[in-house]
Amino acid sequence: MGNIQSKLKELDSWVRHRLRYCIWADWKKADRRKKNFIRLGVNARQAYAWSRTRMGGWAVAQSPIMRTTITLQRLAKRGYESMLTYYSTVAPQLNEPLYTRPVRTVV
Repeated sequence: MGNIQSKLKELDSWVRHRLRYCIWADWKKADRRKKNFIRLGVNARQAYAWSRTRMGGWAVAQSPIMRTTITLQRLAKRGYESMLTYYSTVAPQLNEPLYTRPVRTVV
C-alpha cells in the first residue's frame, strides 16, 4: 500500500510508451507518418524529418517526436485514463494520511 503510487506511475509510464509505440507501428509507412504528424499539428518540414527517422519504434515512442504529438490530453481524449487517477477515485480513503482517518473506540 505504501509504494502503490510510485508503482502505478512507473506502470502508467510504460503503458503510455507502449501505446505510442503501437500508434507508430500502425502508421507503418513514412508517407502515412508524415500525413498523421501534419494532422497532429507538426509543420510539414519537421513532419517529413520525423517520419523518416531511422530510430526503432520503441526508441521513437520514448522520444520527443511522439511525446510532443501524442500527448496525455490526446490519449485521455481517446479513452486512456491514467491508472493513478483511477486508483485515487476508486480508493480515496487509502490516499489519506493515517492520522486523518476516523477512529473507532473499542468498548
